[in-house]
Amino acid sequence: MICSLDRYGDVLRRAASRNIRFCFARCQVQSLDMVRKGINRDSSAEKKATAGAKTRPPTKPSIIPVAMSDSKKPQAIPIGPERELQLYAQGLVGGKPSVPVPLHLLEAKAKEILEPRAYDYVAGGAGGEDTMRGNREAFYRWRIVPRMLRDVSKRDLSVELLGARLPAPVLLGPVGVQEIVHADADVASARAAASLGLPFVLSTMSSTLDTHSLGWRERDLHHGYLPFLQGQGLANYFSDPVFRRLLPQPPEQNPMAAIQLWGTLFSNPALTWKDVGFLRQHTRVPIILKGILHANDAAHAIDAGVDAIIVSNHGGRQVDGGIAALDTLPAVVREVNRRVPVLFDSGIRRGADVFKALALGARAVLLGRLYMWGLAVAGEAGVRDVLLNLVADLDLTMALSGYTSCHELDSSALAPAP
Repeated sequence: MICSLDRYGDVLRRAASRNIRFCFARCQVQSLDMVRKGINRDSSAEKKATAGAKTRPPTKPSIIPVAMSDSKKPQAIPIGPERELQLYAQGLVGGKPSVPVPLHLLEAKAKEILEPRAYDYVAGGAGGEDTMRGNREAFYRWRIVPRMLRDVSKRDLSVELLGARLPAPVLLGPVGVQEIVHADADVASARAAASLGLPFVLSTMSSTLDTHSLGWRERDLHHGYLPFLQGQGLANYFSDPVFRRLLPQPPEQNPMAAIQLWGTLFSNPALTWKDVGFLRQHTRVPIILKGILHANDAAHAIDAGVDAIIVSNHGGRQVDGGIAALDTLPAVVREVNRRVPVLFDSGIRRGADVFKALALGARAVLLGRLYMWGLAVAGEAGVRDVLLNLVADLDLTMALSGYTSCHELDSSALAPAP
């Protein structure tokens, strides 16, 4: 993931009047040649802006805006016991939350609602899905070691990230083509995150570190289903002025030509660390790389001037038989040595998972499939309830283990499973 403020206009226009914190994900690396053409085309303005830009710009704006145009404040996230009481109170009057609380029932409900090919697109992984299973198994290899008789009456789950303080160490990660899951798509997810003051990472479906080519995804191949080939999830391309200048006709008039052009630009296996340096020279926006799984690559990322990294194997969707993301986290954290924040995704499902990732050195975690199931079942309300449940679970896990804040967590809070 390379963060940028070049954005998918349709989503922003619909969300601009709301207090939504966007993490703008994945600048258009898939088309570095296209970007360079745009720079060359507008050479006078760009040369003036980037003259002498051989070193990293000294300051950059936060990618997590504190507020947008709407004055509505996010609601306070209830602590674990408060959330429990809310759910019990609903039950007393015969009510139910918008989504099932047990996660296996949540996914099962989403599967009932979605078309089989849409469910498999979200649920599936690469090949035999060994990496996806490995992500979950990696969490089982660590056990939390609770500490007793500590004052945990007041707890603070907030963390600082890239100039912003988040109420909990949770972000909604970049998930593309959300329209196949729910009609309100990214807007519903963004509203849910905004209502709680949590960042939403907007996917632009570009070529990122670990998706320069699509993995061998058996479920999607069985269905013969790739939503982009139907024009879904490509709004950022179709609205981008550089992309549109490469087309003989606007996408509205000739969508197939636009889809075909996207197909030629999406896959770029020739990307290297030099390309990250190119981006660093041409933007003041913070850059985050998603997909780091090796300590040496973390070192390269820092040398290239990135502002944060995300340890991730793309949820097991790219390399079958790959290393579990959590297994690589400690080595990456040691290499980074607090020079930039390290975030984590791939396999987060419950509060205990967040606890373990933080204890192993992550500053915060990103969610993927988990909030997609909430979106499928109940749209914006479903995503919000999934987030409330996860944070409540984390809060209770912290309290019952003897911790009151995220910065207290380190590897001493864990023990290897027998």
